[in-house]
Amino acid sequence: MNNSNKFLSILIFIILWQSISILANTDVFPSVVDILRSFFNHLLNKDLIFHVSITLQRVFIAFIIAMIIGVFFGIIMGLFPKIDSLLDIFLIIGLNMPALVTIIICYIWFGLTDFSAILAVIINKVPIIIVNIREGIKSMDKKYLDLAKIYEIPKKDIIRKIYLPQIYPYIMATTRLTISLVWKIVLVVELLGRSDGVGFQIALFFQDFDITSIFAYSFAFIFIVILIEKILLNPLEIKMRRWR
Repeated sequence: MNNSNKFLSILIFIILWQSISILANTDVFPSVVDILRSFFNHLLNKDLIFHVSITLQRVFIAFIIAMIIGVFFGIIMGLFPKIDSLLDIFLIIGLNMPALVTIIICYIWFGLTDFSAILAVIINKVPIIIVNIREGIKSMDKKYLDLAKIYEIPKKDIIRKIYLPQIYPYIMATTRLTISLVWKIVLVVELLGRSDGVGFQIALFFQDFDITSIFAYSFAFIFIVILIEKILLNPLEIKMRRWR
């Protein structure tokens, strides 16, 4: 989708939102103008910058740690069937454990701290990363590995020229999926047990039935995530495709 189509899509969305708001004529469906006014008010008061930065910090830490653990175990389980069989039951449990239960247990065990909050997010998201990377490893074309053994190619080159080019699509897809899921879980974690962050602020706005501020904070954070996609992930993917 080119830039003109993207701009048209955003414009249509804004027009539809504004039209529905006018037709609904209710405080629970604020107009685009009201949301923008609320956004700039929170921006000028600096509370938006503070709480968004706190949430971004938690998202970044949880994402990096979860990806490191998930990619490592995903590769190990994909390469070694015995380890895969041994750990599969724990993977199934992790995939089916409700996020809410994980968050509450971490808070009860380790207290209402940032450590508990980030740990809950990591525990909840690592299984998804493992599954995606494991399936990527299992789907690799084994004939290249056989050729590497025949020609005695060094392990370093095998990893760089055979493994990575074949699993990079899975890594990129997992990266996008993990980012989209982590920040949502972080908001829930903040809502349940932290005294700062976007999730905490949304909880306060909910108590005051301030739907306009909820939308202002939500759209602000979504906009930041989109920027991360466009500024970091898209160029990285293009570079990896060329390298591949």
